[in-house]
Amino acid sequence: MHLRKLAVRNFRRLHDVVIDLASDISIFVGANNSGKTSVGHALQLFTGKSRFNIHDFNAECWTDIVTFGEGTDAASLPSLELDIWFEVTPNDVHRVVDLLPSLSWSGSLVGMRVAFSPINPEEIRSRFLAVRQLAIDATPKDENGTPKYDPSPRNLWEYLRDRLNDEYELRYFVLDPARFNAEMISEEGYEPTPLTGRDRSGREILNSLIQINFLNAQRHLSDGSGGSRSEDLSRVLSRFYGRNLEQKGEDYEALIALAASESAFNQHLERVFAPTLKSLAKLGYPGLSNPRMMIRSALDPAQIMNNQNGAVIHYALGEDDGNPTPPTLPDSYNGLGFKNLIFMVVELLDIHNQWLAIEENRPPVHLIFIEEPEAHLHAQLQQAFIRKIMDLLAMESQELMHYTTQVVVTSHSTHILYERGFRPIRYFRRKRSSNMSATDVLNLSVFYDNTDPEIRDFLERYLKLTHCDLFFADGAVLVEGNVERLLLPQMIATAAPRLKSSYLTVLEIGGAFGYRFQKLIEYLGLTTLIITDLDSVYCTPPVQDATEARADELDALAENPAANDDGEEPDDDEEEQANTETPGKACIASHPGAMTSNQTLRQWLPKCDTVAALWEATEEMKIQSRTAECDALVRVAYQCQTDVTWKEETLALAGRTLEEAFALENLSWCQDVSCKPLKLRIARAVSMDLLQLAQRIHKRVQSKSFSKTDFALNLLLKKPDEWSVPTYIAEGLKWLEAEIAPPELEVAEGQEEDVEDMSVVLAETDGGRVA
Repeated sequence: MHLRKLAVRNFRRLHDVVIDLASDISIFVGANNSGKTSVGHALQLFTGKSRFNIHDFNAECWTDIVTFGEGTDAASLPSLELDIWFEVTPNDVHRVVDLLPSLSWSGSLVGMRVAFSPINPEEIRSRFLAVRQLAIDATPKDENGTPKYDPSPRNLWEYLRDRLNDEYELRYFVLDPARFNAEMISEEGYEPTPLTGRDRSGREILNSLIQINFLNAQRHLSDGSGGSRSEDLSRVLSRFYGRNLEQKGEDYEALIALAASESAFNQHLERVFAPTLKSLAKLGYPGLSNPRMMIRSALDPAQIMNNQNGAVIHYALGEDDGNPTPPTLPDSYNGLGFKNLIFMVVELLDIHNQWLAIEENRPPVHLIFIEEPEAHLHAQLQQAFIRKIMDLLAMESQELMHYTTQVVVTSHSTHILYERGFRPIRYFRRKRSSNMSATDVLNLSVFYDNTDPEIRDFLERYLKLTHCDLFFADGAVLVEGNVERLLLPQMIATAAPRLKSSYLTVLEIGGAFGYRFQKLIEYLGLTTLIITDLDSVYCTPPVQDATEARADELDALAENPAANDDGEEPDDDEEEQANTETPGKACIASHPGAMTSNQTLRQWLPKCDTVAALWEATEEMKIQSRTAECDALVRVAYQCQTDVTWKEETLALAGRTLEEAFALENLSWCQDVSCKPLKLRIARAVSMDLLQLAQRIHKRVQSKSFSKTDFALNLLLKKPDEWSVPTYIAEGLKWLEAEIAPPELEVAEGQEEDVEDMSVVLAETDGGRVA
């Protein structure tokens, strides 16, 4: 038996969502403020462990509350609802008898609805109006008898803000799975059966089926003594000892022995904590170089485990050579990362053992929420934790075979994500179509099961290699290669500076593989810009034209050691290339009949095979718009013809790759002697016309001696205001800026300098991210 689904309505961002839970571990991911933590808060509130607040209502409900207080006939007071669905086996039916909707029930799902509902809506409105009138009567009046200000509560929302838990109550219902579809949406007009008239209350029934525990984020560990909020590992282990482990007998002989020597008690602590320390070893602690953790008593026998007069945790230095009293350091001398790891392991074992310690009517399902376990942990430790967590909570006893521990982890860690793959991921996506704050929850196991295995496996392997952070971004930029990734931060700063305030993920995917991301991008509904290359190739063996013949002559001339017209020696990286004009070989973009080998352009956007068709593609053809079935907004950017000027000659040209496009659109600058490190400067360029120079640049970039990464790194050494962002990239970035970037601040006259100082944001690359 396990918790299968949760359906939440009207609660904070979770206006109407269904969340599928795996039988072992589920990982909630999404951008900040997308509602991940709200799921745990909802369970706390609906199980009666906390009190509701008026702000727990989704913002769309606030208008209904105010309208109902005004007496509008069509208005009604909203309720907060949580549907809890359990997957049961035949051996578990006796546990859920109270939730069976009828004698004809069949299947494996049983459900309960917990609703936070108004006790009596009409009486609530009457009490509000009475309190409102009393407030108006008590307000000072002017000479005309008009109140000098509008007192609170001005509306029913303000009234409920202070009295919500007096006017609302939790109610429990039985759900009939036959009245729900596969998405757990009920039939129109369906009213669940109230869970009343039974021997136990709804709350007692729910608590008999599931126990929920929380390991919250920001565990306030500290290196020093800290303030009142700091947590001490010794105190945590003391609590664990007192709750779960065998206690040392409080006899006089033991006290006398402890007063004389700590060894007996230290041996006891070592014995009872051995399984706990063994659990830590599963996560790689202490490893090769970290000090071993030892549990040692303080001097005062009466307060040994209270941690009042001395540290309990010590870290032993050196190898374990059997010495019972090695040199040690106290608790505060270990780093925050391992403190956090030890803290989480001990807390998990503690709450797990507390559940197992229930002898009568133990709930068959134990749900543990762990919030952001990655705090203070480096990448490898995050992976070890998420990989081994279920091993820590394993139940091997035969008598426990019908009990289940489920774990929900909320995380922003890409390392945790790629360690577990797609199946456990539940993606919280902020809705774009709503004016109010709301969230959709996507089950990535559905994507896994419904996607071509070849594409699915490629994506999973890619995510493992790149620490992909698609699940936390406002938008994605898929780029051709390393050059684009290196240059993108500077290009953003130049062409679309407002994107620096957005959260972007940059994936280096290449034109040959970009289309493989289509299904994932569409499933996630992510706004995406694809920056890719034209990748022009020969279609049929062409006849060499005069321009190419002249280029071959110039290639031969470049090998002549004679000085150039400007007194410079020819570049030594020129290679004469055989004119292998066979189908599929790279060619200059302007070659008649050229095709594109870029599968992203052929199969995704704009679905064109020839270079000519790509240049004729309209803006609409380059954009995949949002639809009712797909919330993803995608645009492709590739090299198109732009006006290029050289020696008073202007032609419409396009580069085959980023490097060619950059050279053409910064032609005079690239041919300056100061830009020779970029390797785009052509020998004897002054003697060439524009077409000849474009042909030579194409051959240079295609030559084996040209290093694209060196080009990018050398370009970063130049001042950004010296060169222009290629047009196709600038247009794409401006489109993305308009879609996801926050609006520009309206600056009052005389405040320009202040705003400029405040808006300085550094663009950084970190594992493919731009922040």
